[in-house]
Amino acid sequence: TLLLLCAQDLHSPVAVPKAPSSPRQEFPADWSIKTRVLFMSSQPFTWAEHLKAQEEAQGFAQHCRAAEATLPRSVQEPRLCTELRCAFQQSLVYWLHPSLPWLPLFPRLGADRRMAGKACPWAQDEALQQVLMSDWSLSFTSLYNLLRARLCPYFYVCAAQFSVLFRAAGLAGSAVPTAAGGRAAPHCCLSSAPGIEFSLPLLEGSRTRRQRSSEESLETDAAEGLGGGSSLEDAGEPAPSDDDDDGSFSWLEEMGVQDKVKKPDTISIQLRKEKHEVQVDHRPESLVLVRGSNTFTLLNFLISCRSLVAVAGPQAGLPPTLLAPVAFRGGTMQTLKARTVSGRARVQGGFEDVFSLEVLGPVLPHALHALTLVLGPAQRGDFRALLSPHEPSAAFNACPAPAQEDVQQDLPACGLHPKTLDQLRQCPTLGKSSIRLLEMKDYAYTWKA
Repeated sequence: TLLLLCAQDLHSPVAVPKAPSSPRQEFPADWSIKTRVLFMSSQPFTWAEHLKAQEEAQGFAQHCRAAEATLPRSVQEPRLCTELRCAFQQSLVYWLHPSLPWLPLFPRLGADRRMAGKACPWAQDEALQQVLMSDWSLSFTSLYNLLRARLCPYFYVCAAQFSVLFRAAGLAGSAVPTAAGGRAAPHCCLSSAPGIEFSLPLLEGSRTRRQRSSEESLETDAAEGLGGGSSLEDAGEPAPSDDDDDGSFSWLEEMGVQDKVKKPDTISIQLRKEKHEVQVDHRPESLVLVRGSNTFTLLNFLISCRSLVAVAGPQAGLPPTLLAPVAFRGGTMQTLKARTVSGRARVQGGFEDVFSLEVLGPVLPHALHALTLVLGPAQRGDFRALLSPHEPSAAFNACPAPAQEDVQQDLPACGLHPKTLDQLRQCPTLGKSSIRLLEMKDYAYTWKA
């Protein structure tokens, strides 16, 4: 197909799946962070090139003032549309702490090789490390205070071994603030604060499905008069051991707080009974969800947690990366890198001109939506996008809201476009997946996770 050939010509890092056949006016919120988005269209992207100094400045001003860009449904001459180019610049802005231009601060997971050999004067200087952590703590607290006041919609804490997503009340279908994090790589420590209550959305959902499937299987066997032997024994699987309790949450023991963490009894029992089925330490099922006032306890614990910062390797002494869509104390304004590429793709009967716009991350959830709001009018409602997600962040799409929860939280001053805010309010539907292909045709979306 044209899309496949184009993706190959432009060295896309992801496979191209088949898009679903039911167009919709909006695509679901995707809480994973994208490292790269490749937009493709039969219309050129020259309007996104060489922004004038005034257009760039206006885009920054619109972002800082949370100004809503109003664009027509279709822009006839995109290169001559100042409003469009300013809105494009506005959509590329994000905020970062710490800001060290010579170091790649996202992603932090698996970044040791990229950081090797870089200047890290704090690595052997404890006094400098304390200064960095003190400054980082102020920025972290500032972000949390903005989030509790519903002036910041969400932010990420990206450490060397795990990431945490904080979301304001009213987002992702939850009426209270939430924090989601999980163990995403070996030998890392993501822990809840002492006394905190948490849930495991993906693991609990998996258990519910298994129980339902088991019940249906037993009913079928009974109806057919079959024997009632254990399916685990029949398959030769080892039975779960109640004595083997050092497994799925061994990372809590590494922190020395396993006795202080308040886990629901059902989860504690589940982790023992199902260890042979799910080793959550290295899978998306490790996603831990914290709700309400417990997010503040988590904040305090992370600030005082010694294992939050690597003690060896290229990232030694470097505080976690904070990523946010709005300004905060100590945050530095950054812009996503965007470049246009043109080429030719082989189609039936010859070749066809194909234009692309590459945006390099971290592309936060609001930025992806903001870009689509700009590209729709500019490309006359017709474009495709290949998305490269930061895989460990895909689990953030697990639904955090209990059933029947009444979500009535106002976030008008959080800095997002109203349409983007409406999208992020919805309860996530992607589970532990993320969108990899997004297509707009005749101003309607199709996608594939």
